[in-house]
Amino acid sequence: MRLAGMAKGLRAQLENPEIHTLPFEDRMALLVEAELLERVTRQLAARIRGAKLREHAALEDLDTKASRGIDRALLASLATCQ
Repeated sequence: MRLAGMAKGLRAQLENPEIHTLPFEDRMALLVEAELLERVTRQLAARIRGAKLREHAALEDLDTKASRGIDRALLASLATCQ
């Protein structure tokens, strides 16, 4: 089984002496969450590579100076996709 996220999460738990105060169910939930996050991150990275985008742009990098005429509130609203 490929559970790299769980393995990383377990190593992190073993390095943290305070983790033993949590019940087993909570520790297991943290491991499952770490695995899910690892898989989602890996899938997103694969999709980005597969898209072969020419630019690695992010909405946060957009210049919203007044001279460009971009409404920050409208941009923030559009960013939520609602």
